[in-house]
Order: sequence, then structure tokens, then C-alpha cells
Amino acid sequence: MPTFHIAIKIVKKLYEEGYTSYFAGGWVRDFLMHRTSDDIDIATQASVEEVQRIFPKTIPVGVNFGIVIVVEEGHHFEVATFRKDQGYRDGRRPIGVESADDKEDAERRDFTINGMFYDPLKQEIIDYVEGKKDIEKGVIRAIGNPHERFLEDRLRMIRAVRYASRFHFSIESETLKAILDHSDALFPAVAIERVWNEFCKMAAYPHLDIALITLHRLNLLPVIFPLLKNIPIEEVQRRLQALPYFPDDAPVISKIFELFPGVNLEEKDELVTYLKLSNEDREFVRFFHAAENVLTKNSADDYDWARLYAHRFFPPCLKIHATHLPLEERQNFLQEHHLRAQMLEDPIQRIQNKSPYLTSNHLRQAGVPNGVKMGELLKLGERLAVNEKITDSTQIIEKLKELNQL
Repeated sequence: MPTFHIAIKIVKKLYEEGYTSYFAGGWVRDFLMHRTSDDIDIATQASVEEVQRIFPKTIPVGVNFGIVIVVEEGHHFEVATFRKDQGYRDGRRPIGVESADDKEDAERRDFTINGMFYDPLKQEIIDYVEGKKDIEKGVIRAIGNPHERFLEDRLRMIRAVRYASRFHFSIESETLKAILDHSDALFPAVAIERVWNEFCKMAAYPHLDIALITLHRLNLLPVIFPLLKNIPIEEVQRRLQALPYFPDDAPVISKIFELFPGVNLEEKDELVTYLKLSNEDREFVRFFHAAENVLTKNSADDYDWARLYAHRFFPPCLKIHATHLPLEERQNFLQEHHLRAQMLEDPIQRIQNKSPYLTSNHLRQAGVPNGVKMGELLKLGERLAVNEKITDSTQIIEKLKELNQL
């Protein structure tokens, strides 16, 4: 059964128990904007204990804040009790919550476009914050006093930019002014992991370049990356010119690094550490740095090209590199590497499958003992095999003897 119909069943069950319940937040916004979404959150008059009583399978993810996950037919739905917050501490978390009606619940949310409810039984929009009007006007506006909204959770300043870039909306003037007033207060209230999560969400849609430029205009980007302090907006725009042409499989970190041209590998590693990224991201950054050096010089032999082409990160690296070339050169550049990769198909597959032309057994049979020398000969033998197109291990060993390596 589709997610939508399962969510309606949950709302209906809550209604039957006497509790007003609605779809809430982002799904309602997307519904009004005619965008498909299966991410349905439910807001209800029922308490956490009552939700747990009504539904046989729940997961207590935020009981103190009135939130549980209801599991129905294998689908997870966040069900939250209508609430209002009892003030905030440290710029990110409420001190506590108390029960409220649906209007009070709407008024404690971040932006008007996210503050609406939908009654799926009556098929009605419940809009206490004029979110529908702001969608029609194409405006991101904080609910209530924007200064209060951003001091409650400073990450909302970045979210405002994310929504604006995603939907091609403008940020309402008072909301914009509040971001400028409080941008310096982003840290330490907001963890860098939350900031990175926002970057990832921005990168999931087009116009990441516009989002980053807007963050710079609002003084948020230099707060996040002090290296960008005093960098003119025109320079940031220039650095991000290639971003709209990036391949879909480009990791987010490769897009963010467009902001930092010319940084060395050590500086890239420091940024990865600062952002608390995964080992996977760090591996990509290091490989991309090495691949860029080879692609720029274009002076590798067949063996080095085969090793590059065989790496799982090379396809996006090649396409990213191409975006920085003049438009008229890109197709020839990609075609050149496509043809070379076809020519090196066999060694590429051998590298990927870890089935070298020359093995330690071959060398032992030729009288080479285990040790450092064997490792050196294995590497040299593979290079000879690829560069001179020798596929027979006996011939490779003979070639090593000719070179006085054996």
C-alpha cells in the first residue's frame, strides 16, 4: 500500500480514538507546490503514551519532546504531539515542551511554508501562519519574530537559504535582516555535523552554487569557513562557475572544495577533519587530488592510466575535471580518455579483479625469494606488462632479465 494511504489510516485511527491529527510540515508544503513526497510527518492531539497505546509497534525516538515513530506495514511515520516550547538553551534545544493546540504548535515552527497542516480525512489545509500565501508569493518567511526563531535554533539561518535556493524563493526582508544580525552567532551553538547535513541537502537539488553565494552574502559562509573571510562575492561567484556542470555522482565534498582553489593536500585533509567527514570522503579527496595532478599534466604512461581508470572514484573525477575546461574542449577531452580506457580494458579489469599478469608464485618459480625485492619486481613486472603489452608471465620475467632486474 502506498505511504500516503498508510498515513491516512494512522490519522483515521487517531481520530477514532478522539484525537485531532494532521499531516504536518514539509509534506503539506510539497503537496501545495505539486511536488511528490512520501515523507509524511503526523502531528496529533494525542500524547506519546496515548500513541503508544493505540499503535502496537512504536519506536521512542524523542519521548521528552512528544515524538515517537509509528511503524505500520513496514513504513515509519514520525508522530508528534502538538506542543509549544518552554524557551531554548544553547541556541539549538528547547529547555522543555508542554502540550498545546494545533495553532500553538504551528506558531513554534521555523518558516511559514513549513508551518501548515493537512487534514487527509476532510482534505483541508489548516494554515495559521499564512504559509499558502507565502508559497504563492515565492517567499521564505520566519514564523513570528525571526530574531526569536533564529536564536532558538541558529541552524535555521542556513535552512532559510536552503529552502530559498531549492524553490527559487526570495527571503523576506525581516527574515533576511535577522540572518545578517545573527550570522556571527552560528557557532558554537550549531555542531559542524548539522551544517554539513544542510550542505548535503542543498547539494541534492540544483543551484547549490546560488545557495553558497547567498550564504556568503549573508556572512554565513565566512563564519563556517574562515578561509573565505574578506573574499569578495565576485570571487566566490567566479570560483563556483563550474558547479552547475558537475556530474550527478560527484560527492558533495568535491563541490564544496570549489570554494578553495589551489589548496594543497594537507589543507584539504584539514578541511575534511574540520567538517568531520567520513573516511570514504577523505579517500575520495586524496584520490581526486592525485588524479587532478595526472590529468593536468597528461603525461602518465599506460600503466598509470590503467590504475587511474580502474579506481572506483575515477569516473566522477574525470567528469569534474572536464567541467573546468573551455566548453569547446570538453567533448574531445572525454572522448580521448574514453578511447584510451577502451584500449586498456584488459589491464583495467585485471587491476579491478586483483588478477595481475605477474604473481609472487611466478617469481618464486624463477628463483626470487620473498622480501622487498620481490615486491619491487612485482610492480615493475606489471608496469612492463601494461606498457609493452606483454600478457605472458614467462615473457615478463624474460624482460626483467633483459633489464638486469633478475
